[in-house]
Amino acid sequence: MNSEDTSPRRPFSALRLFLTGFAMGIADLIPGVSGGTMAFILGVYEQLLDAIKSFNVRLLQLLWQRQWREAFGQVPWMFLIPLGLGIGGAIISMARTMRFLLENYPVYLFAFFFGLILASIIAVGVTARWTPATLAALVVGTVAAFIIVGLVPLNMPNDPLTLFLSGIVAIMAMILPGISGSFILLILGQYAYVLNAVSEFNLLAIIPLGLGAVVGLLGFARILSWLLKHYHGVTVAVLVGFMAGSLRKIWPWKEVLETMLDRHGEVVPLRERNILPNFAGPEFWIALLLAVIGFFLLSFIDHLQTGANPIFRWMGPRRGSKPVASP
Repeated sequence: MNSEDTSPRRPFSALRLFLTGFAMGIADLIPGVSGGTMAFILGVYEQLLDAIKSFNVRLLQLLWQRQWREAFGQVPWMFLIPLGLGIGGAIISMARTMRFLLENYPVYLFAFFFGLILASIIAVGVTARWTPATLAALVVGTVAAFIIVGLVPLNMPNDPLTLFLSGIVAIMAMILPGISGSFILLILGQYAYVLNAVSEFNLLAIIPLGLGAVVGLLGFARILSWLLKHYHGVTVAVLVGFMAGSLRKIWPWKEVLETMLDRHGEVVPLRERNILPNFAGPEFWIALLLAVIGFFLLSFIDHLQTGANPIFRWMGPRRGSKPVASP
């Protein structure tokens, strides 16, 4: 049965969109964390898909006919510009900081994001109508993401066709909550090659990858938007499952099983295994505190947005309750 999403789309302030974009940019800097996850949990996911859909054949026709005003009005620039500025601002200003944290305090960084995503699963999950179909979709999404984030990178060629297809798959993953596009490139054996191509401005590699990303973004955004419109409950359940399955990748405590050399000649983890922490050590308690901070921070942001976050509703006084009169 089709279930259309008829909920109204609320406008967001430019500051709110900028901060949302900033959060998306920071998430994209973390391996295993998707900017799509932040867009989803901060309430702009469907608006983002609609904005991407505005880049269509009609827009090309208007530009070809030099109908600049009509073409400009078709694209929701007041949504995309502050969101894009936030993403770009985060990547430019936070890249060194996030790299420093990844290299020196990975456990603390991933613990914080673990708390964020766990809270988002609860916040979004309670809004869904759980039926046998949506529960099955949740399981499918969870298992799929759990398997994907545990895959070992493949050895694949770096020819233009492979790069084009890799761009399609990577950008599809990037707009899905829970799956990192850069991690997909790593799985496909293209990550190091793409980094080298960008640093050397190798257009023979950049162009097919970029074309694939454009095709994947414009096409997959339409598919997701259609699914959310006609099968909203099942689609949301799958997306929540993706976030749940991705927790495997961002579990803070890992044991490195295999390494590789990056383009700088530095040793980086290739294959890892999740392990239990040392519960008696101070690292565990600091990480736990950061996870709790991330959990309540996301819950608080969600409560500000919806007024119905389950954690804050459970902690706060119930509406309609009357104080008991003292004798």
